[in-house]
Amino acid sequence: MKKIVVVDDEADICFLLKRFLSKNDFIVETAQNGKDGLALIESISPDLVMTDFRLGDITGTELLTAIKSKRPNVPVLIITGYSDIKVAVNVMKLGAYDYITKPLFPDEILVTVKKAIADAEAAQNEDHQYVAPASSDGTAEAPKPARKSQLRTKAGYVMGNSDVSDNLFKQVDLVAPTNFSVIIYGESGSGKEAIAQEIHNRSKRKDMPFVAMDCGAISKELAGSELFGHEKGSFTGALQTKIGHFELANGGTLFLDEVSNLSYEIQVALLRVVQERKMRRIGGSKEIDLDVRIIVASNERLLDSARNGKFREDLYYRFNEFTIEVPALRNRKDDLMLFATSFLETTNVELGKNVRGFSEEVKNDFLNYSWPGNLRELKNVIKRSTLLSDGELIEEKALPFEIVNYRRLKDLDDEPAPASSAAAASLLTDNADGEETKPSLKTVANEAEYDMIMQVLRDVNFNKSKAARLLNIDRKTLYNKMKQFDI
Repeated sequence: MKKIVVVDDEADICFLLKRFLSKNDFIVETAQNGKDGLALIESISPDLVMTDFRLGDITGTELLTAIKSKRPNVPVLIITGYSDIKVAVNVMKLGAYDYITKPLFPDEILVTVKKAIADAEAAQNEDHQYVAPASSDGTAEAPKPARKSQLRTKAGYVMGNSDVSDNLFKQVDLVAPTNFSVIIYGESGSGKEAIAQEIHNRSKRKDMPFVAMDCGAISKELAGSELFGHEKGSFTGALQTKIGHFELANGGTLFLDEVSNLSYEIQVALLRVVQERKMRRIGGSKEIDLDVRIIVASNERLLDSARNGKFREDLYYRFNEFTIEVPALRNRKDDLMLFATSFLETTNVELGKNVRGFSEEVKNDFLNYSWPGNLRELKNVIKRSTLLSDGELIEEKALPFEIVNYRRLKDLDDEPAPASSAAAASLLTDNADGEETKPSLKTVANEAEYDMIMQVLRDVNFNKSKAARLLNIDRKTLYNKMKQFDI
């Protein structure tokens, strides 16, 4: 049985979680403060930790950092009563597996707990030993490593085994042992953060923190505090001292995603830190020495942004010691089914299903589709299709409309725009009597509603509680809509 430690300063929460999870075949121990929680974690070596964001003696962030420093492979779920997305972003970037907001829903907790433990086990299994085949004289041959480009990284990214992937992998191997700053270019969803994580994992800093920050998800006002931290009372709302991402990453690697979104003022401060390898917290006077490797990512050319006045040119040249291009999925078709199979294996564990593969029609649809959302889109499509599949294979009926009909829709897009009369005719469809009819407004509205619900469900990995919150409806309404649309 898997072991779980729950840390929450509310005795009722500890009691309820212990009772619920114990009924679902978990061994659960609880603590009501961070100090006791850390001692408990050390003594029983749990498979998962659930902790409140607000504890009596320390914050959930501090507890998370302490856990990751000692047991980096243990997944941590943060429980918070604050629905502010910035809290979720912060804890996820610091290494939390996921977050759960109060009030707690049993089905959401159970799904998240099982998925976290399954993913942690999958990551451990990736470090399996190679079994050497016997040679012709009956003795075991010298061990040979598995082809590294076929392995999934600890960040969940499958490197692939095509020439394109091999070239990417060689660049990662080349730059990883150095202390070079790296710029990673690639489209949204192509795996830039996973590549940054892989560089860190193959560097001399691998045992130190890897801290990621999405510069596009943080407001201009908070970016300085997130990067450099602040002292208590340094500005209105600074109720306690905060450690910034640079300090958290000290000795390790700081990854700045969509770095061009940082304001000019923050770029100036960042340039000073990069040059001097020292920083001060906002409102502080003490200089803190830094030993941080910086990796940045962008889906637009930073030199072009510099020439347009959006990004400091001197900062660009500081970062541009090495550049890696992450190819789009449409340019990696030789790897596509390898990625799909890997995502299917993970999804089977997550959903408790046993879908073995893909029909030939689905394989053809995948290879013909352009994948504008890249690996992130493929992963979400696999999750949705696995959920909808009842047999051993994922069939075409389980795929989204835009993938099955991609060629036909593309042909329509490539046709010249019709005249107004032809455009009106293109909206007509044949009814059972062969008469032409226009689609009803209700049909169009239903299609738009279905697309919106499906998009949100994909974004949150079909977590219905989170989807309902994002759609601004209650869960009962969402369930009714899903039943209506046969989702």
